[in-house]
Amino acid sequence: WITSTENRLYIGWFGVVMIPTLLTATSVFIIAFVAAPPVDIDGIREPVAGSLLYGNNIISGAVIPSSAAIGIHFYPIWEAASLDEWLYNGGPYQLIVLHFLLGVLCYIGREWELSYRLGMRPWISVAFTAPVAAAAAVFLIYPIGQGSFSDGMPLGISGTFNFMLVFQAEHNILMHPFHQLG
Repeated sequence: WITSTENRLYIGWFGVVMIPTLLTATSVFIIAFVAAPPVDIDGIREPVAGSLLYGNNIISGAVIPSSAAIGIHFYPIWEAASLDEWLYNGGPYQLIVLHFLLGVLCYIGREWELSYRLGMRPWISVAFTAPVAAAAAVFLIYPIGQGSFSDGMPLGISGTFNFMLVFQAEHNILMHPFHQLG
């Protein structure tokens, strides 16, 4: 019944992976946004608070990226000495971002799988790759290029705007000829 198109909601084999990864990313995001302790984002033992319980509101709150001391290393929960260390070094950020990216890639696969089973062409899933590529650029490719997940976009409203301002200040993208032509 996983691949049956007769069901009210199509799951598919990609959905078997998509549902738990997106649920994990969503639940960890909500918990971290509300209650995560401050994160040492710069690796200089000066933690930055981003959660609601530490004095932020809906606008200023964010899930702070992983510490610069971690770099681009994969930092799962079981690699830390304790849960407190994992939280202090911004472990939830990597967990959320990597589960989110895997989940939306599986969503693309699920769209393709459903269109294939219905005998349709796959252009909806192809069109959805554009926003997924943009998300992968700011959450994965740019931090890898900079050498640290601490340069990734924070998961919050003010953090997003701050990321855009800092990105423009560091790379001067508004003066790029292709940006001016667009």
